[in-house]
Amino acid sequence: MDELSAVLVSKALDGLLMRQTVLAQNIANAGSDSYAEMSVACEEELRRAAGEGAGAVRGTEAVIQYKPVDEFSAEMRIDLALAEASQTTMRYGALINLLGRQMSLSMSVVRGGQ
Repeated sequence: MDELSAVLVSKALDGLLMRQTVLAQNIANAGSDSYAEMSVACEEELRRAAGEGAGAVRGTEAVIQYKPVDEFSAEMRIDLALAEASQTTMRYGALINLLGRQMSLSMSVVRGGQ
């Protein structure tokens, strides 16, 4: 795996972990009137930085944002939060699977193809 790919996967895993933590907090506090729902932004920044190289990707950070509240979205939709949590878990698992395959290839090279 080249350097850019390795850094992208690492930063994506960090962002997805942060998103999963924020989603868990949102779901746990869904019934609280004073709780402000949050989200995590990381994909757009990673896409932008990927075009600039591994150094730019290393400098990115996932950002926690408060979701805007309006009269139509005052109450959090738990079904959507659970769907987003499920999607985040699948993305995280796919990246872990990718890393596992990469490590298997590397181990095969080290062992001389055996």
